[in-house]
Amino acid sequence: MSTVSPLYGSARIWATAALALATFMQVLDTTITNVAIPTISGDLGASVTEGTWVITSFGVANAISVLLSGWVAQRFGEVRVFMVGVIGFVITSFLSGIAPSLDMLIFFRVLQGLLAGPLIPLSQSLLLACYPPEKKTLALALWAMTIILAPIVGPILGGWITDNWVWGGIFFINVPVGLFVAGVAFWQLKGRETARLSVPVDRVGLALLVITICAFQIMLDLGNQDEWFSSNRIIALAIIAAVGLVFLLIWERDEPYPVLDLALFKHRNFTIGSLSLSLGFLMYFSSILLLPLLMQEHLGYTATMAGLALAPVGLLPVVLSPMIGRYSSKIDLRLLVSLAFLVFAACYYWRTFYTPAISFGWLAWPQFVQGIGVACFFMPLTAITLSGLPPERIASAASMSNFMRTMSGTIGVSLVTAMWDNQEKIHHANLVQQINPYNPVVQDSLSGLVAHGFSLQQALGLINQKITQLSFFMSANDIFGLFAVLFIVLIALVWQARGPFSESKDGAGAG
Repeated sequence: MSTVSPLYGSARIWATAALALATFMQVLDTTITNVAIPTISGDLGASVTEGTWVITSFGVANAISVLLSGWVAQRFGEVRVFMVGVIGFVITSFLSGIAPSLDMLIFFRVLQGLLAGPLIPLSQSLLLACYPPEKKTLALALWAMTIILAPIVGPILGGWITDNWVWGGIFFINVPVGLFVAGVAFWQLKGRETARLSVPVDRVGLALLVITICAFQIMLDLGNQDEWFSSNRIIALAIIAAVGLVFLLIWERDEPYPVLDLALFKHRNFTIGSLSLSLGFLMYFSSILLLPLLMQEHLGYTATMAGLALAPVGLLPVVLSPMIGRYSSKIDLRLLVSLAFLVFAACYYWRTFYTPAISFGWLAWPQFVQGIGVACFFMPLTAITLSGLPPERIASAASMSNFMRTMSGTIGVSLVTAMWDNQEKIHHANLVQQINPYNPVVQDSLSGLVAHGFSLQQALGLINQKITQLSFFMSANDIFGLFAVLFIVLIALVWQARGPFSESKDGAGAG
């Protein structure tokens, strides 16, 4: 990388604003869509399950792109790649907003995810280059605040836009923000291009990775619809994913420039940290989708109300994250992560008591308390993951851990959507068995409904609707209970990491 001098005065302020907004824009885009999925699905004539492909398609493309961002930046220069990514993100956001069908929306979301991949790592790298060494910690704090604030703004803004404008507006808002970022970045970063290197790319590994991930993700997305392994299509996708994974692992083992640096898993802390981060994020991110679906589909909440109920999760991290960053060097990071997992487990257990009579407060309060877990989750686990690695491996490790985390989120969305639907069918069948003319509760309910003017068929239909609503709540509670248990198990996993959690020159500290 060519050496560039720090920026000062108004130039640094403008550059910081543009680079922070680029990060904010992408993180916002990953949360703003969650509350709009029911509306998007309805408008495009798709089921809610199919609508979740809008999230998973972006996530898969983004994960692959993150892995390649380092190579692309070295090959073409960080500033140039950043500018192309921002402008491409603006264009694909607009195209996503005007998509006439679900297939076209998914296609544009894939392109959007590919172009968005380099934005977060490059915005961080370019921002650090704008600050002198003694102020780089301040730069990271300013950059991190955008990631913390986006989950607060995303659900509320997404809900308000969906209810008061059109769902395409959640993508249109990226256009003015992105154009501002592109304009200011061109103005302030012109002449600060990094050196370009002709680094080889692992084409075979990349092809195997794309085939494996796409086959696996499509299998998860279509599995429930096709009744899983009773479908030849699902079996074929599973075979492609399994064979692709085997060949990928064999190929990457001896590849001098691997797209997946498997040697990183020889480092104990990287393995423990990245697994803990990925599994924790799988549960956290998938619940961010499940909760608004539950509120909008089965409580009659508007997208705005669902967004307001989700938003409190970001309030405490705004206060706690700077404190954790300041004092984390004096605290065993495993204690912070254990606290995070305990808080997550408690909040998910809290949610196992949800019923169709749940109040707004009971939906919002667990989100607020969960903010403690969020504040103690991302930064400490990232530090554990990168601890003990030599400096030249940090960039590769960060890319790999971000890839695993992003992929875990998309896998979690698909798995939880399928689990929610399957468990509902089981609970529904069990509850329906209790509807018989000899059940006194059923007799009283039918008599009351008929007395209010309903026909017998209408009364039975109304009872069935209530059973369906209750079944979906019971199914969600099953998932929340499972998550509570798994977060407790993750506490045992994170304590397998070895301190101290700081960089070493030879990486021995993580072995």
